[in-house]
Amino acid sequence: MAVQEARGGADVPGGVHEGGCTCEDCPHGAREGHRRAVAEFLLMRDGFAAGQGLPAAVAHSASASRQWVSEELRQSAELVAERGRAEGEAWLARLWRSTVIAVWTPVVVLLLVQSLTAIGAGWSTARTAGLLAALVTGGALTAASWFHRARGGVLAPVIGEDNRLSTSRAVAAAWVLLVAYAVLVLVGRLAAASGHAERDALISGLELARGAGVVTVLAVVSGVAVLVRRVVGLRVLGQKLQKVRADRPRAADLLTDDAGRGSFADIQYVVISAVAVVFAAVRLARRPDQLPDLPWGLAVAVLVSAATYLAAKYAEGGRPVILSVVRAREAGDLDAPVRTGDDIEIRGAGFVPPGAQGADRLTRTVVRIGTVNVHVPLVPVTGGFSNPTDAVLTVPVPVDVEPGRVEVQVVTAAGVETNKYAIDVTD
Repeated sequence: MAVQEARGGADVPGGVHEGGCTCEDCPHGAREGHRRAVAEFLLMRDGFAAGQGLPAAVAHSASASRQWVSEELRQSAELVAERGRAEGEAWLARLWRSTVIAVWTPVVVLLLVQSLTAIGAGWSTARTAGLLAALVTGGALTAASWFHRARGGVLAPVIGEDNRLSTSRAVAAAWVLLVAYAVLVLVGRLAAASGHAERDALISGLELARGAGVVTVLAVVSGVAVLVRRVVGLRVLGQKLQKVRADRPRAADLLTDDAGRGSFADIQYVVISAVAVVFAAVRLARRPDQLPDLPWGLAVAVLVSAATYLAAKYAEGGRPVILSVVRAREAGDLDAPVRTGDDIEIRGAGFVPPGAQGADRLTRTVVRIGTVNVHVPLVPVTGGFSNPTDAVLTVPVPVDVEPGRVEVQVVTAAGVETNKYAIDVTD
């Protein structure tokens, strides 16, 4: 079958390069292995959705065929997930070179801009200090990128525990880099200053009265980054928030939630902070003898944006909940009590955590019926799955369940448990 062919990896003698290697430009590397596994899984899923590929031994029973299809899809989905993780790790290992280029590109641009603007006006110590500060900052980031090259280079500090880019860390990192660069510019100018009056003026440029706006914003956004990590961690441990690890970080993570939908809180925080950082950088270019004097109006706008982002982190998520459990009834069936072997519909909300729409995640959804754990079967349709969904799960009542009043509980792919719902089961 397709899943068996996918497990075999590439057609290479001796089993070398099974789609998970990280060799440069290898046609059987992680990217190609993941692409093949995805293509084979989609082909299998759509074939099963069309009623193709079912063995004759299970075709006569709807329950048996559904279980067989679900198991085949689960095995194929696990292969896709394995290949996806391998590709993500290989992609992060390659990314550090791109981050080094991204670090030195602004340095080159700064050199060109300073060279062009110096025509006629002449070269100054401020230009030299700015260029040296950029070289020092770029060198430090490059060294950090090398030590963290297996985790994305410069991006390693802003990648969260869920393997997504963290909006709060990225915003805080931007302000830290801006303030560090501004201080290095003042240090360079102070080292080149010859007169006492000039040195005193440069030292006064570091006074809090001139940089109060920037310092306040830096303190708040850094505190928000630390507090958000704490809040999210506590809510996950308390099963009030469902977090599913991503295969790899993406730039869109800065503006979206875990499910890939645009997030107002993240977008407004990134946009307002980016505007303020650009404004502060321009002020530094115009007045390189002091910290950027961020106007209090703009500083307050950043603080309000940070407060909105933090409040959204407190409010997001929620525990999954069962609202009702009923016997699944097809057209023409008579109403009857729930018996062992019947299918039941569990209705509620939050059964599929954000970012868990992949088949390998869906197969981890478990329903406890009494003392028996039942894995929710995958029911494929063209383009996706009709079961499980975020609001409805359909599972059979196992024959091992003792008749009587039993409790039903759902454990999601994130390991979060719902409330218990009691139903009556008859023979």
